[in-house]
Amino acid sequence: MNALEVLSRHTTVVADTGDVALIARYQPRDATTNPSLILKAVGLQSYQPWLDEIAEASSEQGLPLEDRVDALLVRFGEAILKVIPGRVSTEIDARLSFDVEASYARAMGIAARYHRLGIQNDRFLIKIASTWEGIEAARRLEREGIHCNLTLLFSLAQAALCADAGVQLISPFVGRIYDWYQKNSTVQRPDGNQGLDPGVESVRRIYRYFRQHGYRTEVMGASFRNTGQILALAGCDLLTISPDLLAALQQMPADDLDLEWRDQAQASQENLLRLNESQFRWVLNEDQMASDKLAEGIRSFAADSRKLDTLLS
Repeated sequence: MNALEVLSRHTTVVADTGDVALIARYQPRDATTNPSLILKAVGLQSYQPWLDEIAEASSEQGLPLEDRVDALLVRFGEAILKVIPGRVSTEIDARLSFDVEASYARAMGIAARYHRLGIQNDRFLIKIASTWEGIEAARRLEREGIHCNLTLLFSLAQAALCADAGVQLISPFVGRIYDWYQKNSTVQRPDGNQGLDPGVESVRRIYRYFRQHGYRTEVMGASFRNTGQILALAGCDLLTISPDLLAALQQMPADDLDLEWRDQAQASQENLLRLNESQFRWVLNEDQMASDKLAEGIRSFAADSRKLDTLLS
């Protein structure tokens, strides 16, 4: 057995790409997409016809630009679901990250597109940035039976609010947390573990917090920089992994995995966080890393959304 096969025994492996062919090759249970991954995929020759078809049909029907973009996102989602048994995550426009009503409406529109294709709620997740407004939109969506994946998540405060909102799944960004602390090595970390990988420890802390307080929200580690970070989170609910790292894991020999970190939930003494809006904004503001990376991530996804707009306009 290789490292990927052993990992798959303890954690649900998710493909982090919009390339349907690569997803079919690695046969994960689930898959995740975002504007950056879709933009990268439509640059491949095999998906160019999808872009052309949607642009032409939408132009003939006079559809608004946002409908054209959502049609493309769902076109990828539909194709992905044909090669995986589980769920696909489809992300709404990051430019809506601070608008509850617009986020809710856009998410419902994407869900309606899936429903018209005969794809039910248990096969897709709506990805939304973990801002206060994004989490509030997700709270409403979950009540409607539309399950959500809260992304761009960098702190326990964001995770706690998501769990209180009844969100199905969260995606803490391991690699981006690691990157920030590599550049800001003198900053004190919230967990106090200066010698350990900060991205890995952030996800472990969130996982243990959820188990300690009985939350059912799934934790999916994301944004990995190396196989070491992935294997250190073996036993997490899900891990979404890029194709290059999936390939690397396939080439690695199988070793025993450390799953003991999960058991520390029994001894954890994390206080239950019940944050109102002003408290959440203040706690997030005080966490320089989380504030920086959330803002940076929204800007980056928004930039790629604008590029998709240009392709479809």
